[in-house]
Amino acid sequence: MYCKNHDDVGCGTCIAIDHRLCKDIFYIPKFLQNNTCTTTIREIQQKLDSVAKALKEQQENFKLERERLLKSKTATLESIKKFRKEINGRLDELETNTISDIEDKYKTFINEMEESIRILERSKVSLKSARDKLKLASGNKLQNFVNVKKGENIAENAAKSIKVNQLQTPFKDVDFTGDHRLASLLHEINVFGKIEQRIVMKTENIGTVNIHKNDSLLQVKGSTKYVVKVQSDNMRCDIVSACTLEDGTIILSDYNNSKLKRLHSSSYTVIDYCDLQWRPWQVCSIDKQQAAVCLRDKKEVQFISLSSKMALTNKIKIGFACYGLSYADGNLYISGDTSVYIYSVSGRKLKQFSKDQSGQNLFSDTCSLAVSEDGSKIYVDDFKNGVIILDNNGAVVGRFNDSQLRGAYDCCLTGRGSLLVCGNFSDNVLQFGLNGNLIGEVVKFDDTSASHQAICCNQQISKMIIGRDCDDNVEVYDLI
Repeated sequence: MYCKNHDDVGCGTCIAIDHRLCKDIFYIPKFLQNNTCTTTIREIQQKLDSVAKALKEQQENFKLERERLLKSKTATLESIKKFRKEINGRLDELETNTISDIEDKYKTFINEMEESIRILERSKVSLKSARDKLKLASGNKLQNFVNVKKGENIAENAAKSIKVNQLQTPFKDVDFTGDHRLASLLHEINVFGKIEQRIVMKTENIGTVNIHKNDSLLQVKGSTKYVVKVQSDNMRCDIVSACTLEDGTIILSDYNNSKLKRLHSSSYTVIDYCDLQWRPWQVCSIDKQQAAVCLRDKKEVQFISLSSKMALTNKIKIGFACYGLSYADGNLYISGDTSVYIYSVSGRKLKQFSKDQSGQNLFSDTCSLAVSEDGSKIYVDDFKNGVIILDNNGAVVGRFNDSQLRGAYDCCLTGRGSLLVCGNFSDNVLQFGLNGNLIGEVVKFDDTSASHQAICCNQQISKMIIGRDCDDNVEVYDLI
């Protein structure tokens, strides 16, 4: 039987079941008497051959992709082992340094003890000699008088030596306590680093994919204010920094009230906050489990656990007033007034950038920074010198210092090939390409009663969050 509606053939039973609602059902011998088959066996053969070829090619592509994945897996696992060896090497180095320090301290103490023993031994010999001479006393009154007086002097000097050693040489020892930051870090992390999936796009498929234009200017279509003051705040809010976390919530750095405040991803209400020991500056996300913030005048970076309730964990001392803070490629990027530093999360200084290629000072008054995900570019907001872009070796690869941007204060990377910078004095937000080329002005603020300073975007780049100086609200702008 033949179903013309579905262009399908089958036995009478199958047609009766599968095509019972179809109208054009024919008995094939009768159908062929009245109709000429337009498709030849040769054409169908060619079509089958073509599809078979395509299937074979696709199968080969998948086999090649499987081989590539296996090689990639091997390379990735090797990189993990290499990373582990680097950690082991660093731990061996720390062990060697620690043992060397302890050896030096014990050596000093033991040398002191040995010197005291030698002094006492000399006194002991002198005492024995004096005692022996007194035992051999003769009838010579002159000699006896000399021996007695010498014995008195030797006894007195020995007693003084004992007293001096008792007063000046208290017993010493060395205690070792492991650095709690190492144990804390190992306890907090579950894997060696960030594991992410990525799409490997073949060259021939790029043309069919909708690629976001990096140079398209973001625009705003309205804004709403949300209160971020909490009951325990003693002063008006001063939001100096903001960042988006992996779960979509937003962290604000409130300088005046020494707090970090966590906002809901859509209602922008404060759902959590934590008190800091000092006034904070720039805050950044480390991963879904923790964030970090600069405590400027405390000269340290504080880590915060991002559990259901934010909590302070470990911290690292850096020895300078810190403003900018970002995390990328496993390291912390920190700025002081006139320098940018790269630190390990354990607190070891890796690099410092202060001068340009000609030996001139790079910065004068840094406020914040942002870093590309792979750490290849560092975007620094300098309040006096605009935006300065460095590569990972500290070479200047881009600058913007123009009257359109006055008082560069805070910045954020959109994740779509552009950088947003908030101008504190120019009361605007400018959008730049990743090489520092100006794309345009996203918004010019009408209300200048308080300085606009903190900026971040939500994950969809559909909202832009702005924090202000001495203002209990944040402004959330709709982006188009």
